[in-house]
Amino acid sequence: MTSPLWPYTTPGIPDELFEQLPGIPLTKREIRVLLVAQLRLQANAVLWDIGAGTGTIPIEVGLLCPQGKIYAIERDEEVASLIRRNCDRFSVTNVEVIEGSAPECLKPLTEAPDCVCIEGGRSPKDIIATAWSRLKPGGRIVATATNFEGLYTISESLAELQTRNIEVVQSALNRLERRGTSQVFAALDPIFILSGEKME
Repeated sequence: MTSPLWPYTTPGIPDELFEQLPGIPLTKREIRVLLVAQLRLQANAVLWDIGAGTGTIPIEVGLLCPQGKIYAIERDEEVASLIRRNCDRFSVTNVEVIEGSAPECLKPLTEAPDCVCIEGGRSPKDIIATAWSRLKPGGRIVATATNFEGLYTISESLAELQTRNIEVVQSALNRLERRGTSQVFAALDPIFILSGEKME
């Protein structure tokens, strides 16, 4: 699937093409590319994106996996509306927005995921445990952390669940930006990306 706004088959949509809201974080383009790579998607993948925010990951995956189904879970009503607008903006039709707080709002979902991406949530251990219980055998879970406390909580949860092939990546990325008459490299906030597989 391609979009008139992004007519390419590679991930990495420029940040400025998304509608944004003040104070709502947007997963930066370079981080999105890393996250999508860790998901190891198939064309018909079912993805749960928990803490979908602006909707950047659901839209990237929706375009990459036209036969897939993406559930964008977001607890804030205004932000959920933003995801819908961004889906319309990119002509993405295979994303369903679920409003509610995880893990409670995950229980009614009837379609088990091949992949789960966890980008937020107030109780990460409970979210991971619930998502893991629904994840298909051989499926992948990817979660992000922005601090050591989050890194510890997620890594402990994955270890307790006997996750296979755990990987941890920390981003260290810089972008060339113009500041006045000069061009300088500006660092993006570092992030930890943890991933692993559920045993068959």
